[in-house]
Amino acid sequence: MPINKQSLKQDGFTGFRPIAELEINRIPQKPGIFAVLRPEGGGQGNRLGAAPGSAKPQFLAKNTAGIFKKKDPTLKPDALGTEWVDGADVLYVGKAGPGSKGNRGLRRQIQEFVDFGRGKPPGHWDGRLIWQLADAKTLIIAWKELPVEQLAAAEAGYHAAFAEEYGRLPFANLVQARVRGS
Repeated sequence: MPINKQSLKQDGFTGFRPIAELEINRIPQKPGIFAVLRPEGGGQGNRLGAAPGSAKPQFLAKNTAGIFKKKDPTLKPDALGTEWVDGADVLYVGKAGPGSKGNRGLRRQIQEFVDFGRGKPPGHWDGRLIWQLADAKTLIIAWKELPVEQLAAAEAGYHAAFAEEYGRLPFANLVQARVRGS
């Protein structure tokens, strides 16, 4: 099954809000999976949101994400171009567990992800390539609540389905999720 906005909606994802318009208190606090997608119909002033496969995105010279453990998240444009997946709507798939104190979940994970893109160092290192896209604020975030015991398998499943379709992981997923014991 292709991994795109339509298939994610059919699979129970909700939200589908541009990063710039996210209302964090409307995101559930429960564990789940979230995805970052290209906007439909085009980005604001560049080619990021062009029809899938039709154009390369514009990359910033400097990543807007925060420095984490003294590491700069910026990659050179040729390295970013190597990671780009032509024709894909989905740019990143991640999970949000409950945390050791049960106070995490989708709301906090997505807030930290967005804060990282604004230069704060919360440590959401995977997904950092999102913040080197020129129109990152136009990207869409969607989520799906899941029981904690299903998170690892669901994330691994979405990664595997994407890799089956495109031969690699989504643009900003630099590490493939795996279910323990596999």
